[in-house]
Amino acid sequence: MKPQRRQRLLLVVYIVTATSLAVGLLAYALRDNLNHFYTPAEIADGSAPVGPKLRVGGMVVADSVSEVGPDLQREFQLSDGLATVRVRYTGILPDLFAEDEAAVAVGRMTDAGVFEADQVLAKHDEQYTPPEVADAMQRAHERQRSGTTQTAEQQ
Repeated sequence: MKPQRRQRLLLVVYIVTATSLAVGLLAYALRDNLNHFYTPAEIADGSAPVGPKLRVGGMVVADSVSEVGPDLQREFQLSDGLATVRVRYTGILPDLFAEDEAAVAVGRMTDAGVFEADQVLAKHDEQYTPPEVADAMQRAHERQRSGTTQTAEQQ
């Protein structure tokens, strides 16, 4: 093999290796930042994994918000019209958090069927809603008008 051709081949191999390594390191670094979105119905049917960080979105059920302990520990239920999931959160709830309004909780599902939230996001206006949240909220409004829901603990 000619020296010039060999040098070009080594350069290509080096570039492919460096690019692969960079993509691998980037994927490894971002793995903890991926939060999959689930509806309460998906959690109730067992689709949501127990343990990893995820998001659950729905309507805050009326008369479900309560204090359950010291240090601002709150508990409430989110519903999509088919099912409800109990959410436990320690901290100050957002100003726009209210019953019968949309909310998204970020956290982990426990073995007991309770969602332990690290963060609660309240819907702030009609300007922008992620498509999966908008679809879930639309279905929740329709189902809430029509009837029954199932809790995550009933699975």
